[in-house]
Amino acid sequence: MHPYLAFKLRKGIQLVIAAIADQIARTAGGVSDTLKAPFSEPVIRLGVTGLSRAGKTVFITSLVANLMDRGRMPQLEAAANGAIQTAYLQPQPNDTLPRFNYEAYLAQLTAPAPSWPDGTRQISELRVSMRVQPRGLLSTFSGPRTVHIDIVDYPGEWLLDLGLLEQNFAEWSRAALERAAGRPGGDAYVTRVADIDPDVHLDEPAAQHLATLFTAHLQDARAAGFSDCSPGRFLLPGDLAGSPVLTFAPLPDGKYPRGSLGREFERRFESYKRNIVRPFFRDHFAKIDRQIVLVDVLGAIHAGPAALDDLRSAMARILGAFRPGRNDFLARIFNGRRVEKILFAATKADHLHHSQHPQLTNITKALLREAVDRADFAGAKTSAMSIAALRTTVEDTMMHDGIELDVVRGQLLDTGKQAAFYPGALPDDPTQLLSTARAGAEKWLDADYGIMRFAPAVLSRRPGDGPPHIRLDKAAQFLLGDRL
Repeated sequence: MHPYLAFKLRKGIQLVIAAIADQIARTAGGVSDTLKAPFSEPVIRLGVTGLSRAGKTVFITSLVANLMDRGRMPQLEAAANGAIQTAYLQPQPNDTLPRFNYEAYLAQLTAPAPSWPDGTRQISELRVSMRVQPRGLLSTFSGPRTVHIDIVDYPGEWLLDLGLLEQNFAEWSRAALERAAGRPGGDAYVTRVADIDPDVHLDEPAAQHLATLFTAHLQDARAAGFSDCSPGRFLLPGDLAGSPVLTFAPLPDGKYPRGSLGREFERRFESYKRNIVRPFFRDHFAKIDRQIVLVDVLGAIHAGPAALDDLRSAMARILGAFRPGRNDFLARIFNGRRVEKILFAATKADHLHHSQHPQLTNITKALLREAVDRADFAGAKTSAMSIAALRTTVEDTMMHDGIELDVVRGQLLDTGKQAAFYPGALPDDPTQLLSTARAGAEKWLDADYGIMRFAPAVLSRRPGDGPPHIRLDKAAQFLLGDRL
């Protein structure tokens, strides 16, 4: 056999053996967890993700603060009826992950001059433990028990990468080039790559230039409000910046010869899946029980029809990465963990008067209809709602051109001045927006939707109260209530 073919055969066999061994290990872990569950303290692994500017860091900080001080959590039943006796932080179970810096973020949000913390740039974890007294018949036979909530924070951009596992380089290239056309920086890349012969011998400076140009396009597209900007590590490279595993870009179709630019980009794409995407899925994502996906629907609407339709497509892809279903005995033995509940939360509800919250929720439901139907069919419970993890505004009513408008007032982030804001009337029928977006319109036909960046408000809290929010307690009840 030719030495190169023998080498490829050995590599293929090694990959198959590794995949089988990984599946056996995960199955054995599922059996072990199942057998230990009745005799151990229950653990809920809550995944928190969302795309850029959705507010993941603020959500986790406010959720933990409001679980510790539950005065503002009436819709969390275990808090309202007194079943939760106490809540406290404990060392996280995974010593290899960074700890979510809860104390520093809370200090920023509750300072005399509060500020927004930096967004999520890597995976992190935090454990919140609760002493819970069972209610009803169980209270007669059981004393308080401890329930652990392991919160796993990870960038939504990484979640979009899971879809790459089902694509080869040619398929990904075609889709990436199609998405790039018409987006900020995309046409420049498409024009540049059209002049490239992928069959030429690899020149590393030329390869780096193409990867830099493609990364700049992804950054520009994200800044313009687009959601599907994968590969995600191109935007959040961390210590991988400049490495070969991040030095590739989409190319025209071809049968690339050995040693060519195309063959090397193809190899690096497969390395990205093998060394970056698959370990994240195996080590973190596949172990999640409950999931909240934070969505900046208002930001997408403001960015225009193309951004809103891109968000719809991205969220369908995100849910396709989940393996939803009940965590019953047989499912955990044969398939490992499955996500039981998925909540899609439209954030920044405090940018709207409460009279428009139903419209925002309905738009979110319609936006995610394809994805939600897929999860419901697979057995997972899903819900959509509008929330604000940290309320930054107050509501008011004002007259404008003889019309009474429901507005919100807050401190503008850029100027520090107080301002009243009316973003425009969201339609009662969400299809008015979604049909326009799907039709490829460049702008909304009969309305303009504004957005403002508010600074966090100075907080005044009574003892026992967490930070002010909108429906954070309702979100917690959906995600955690049945286990408390």
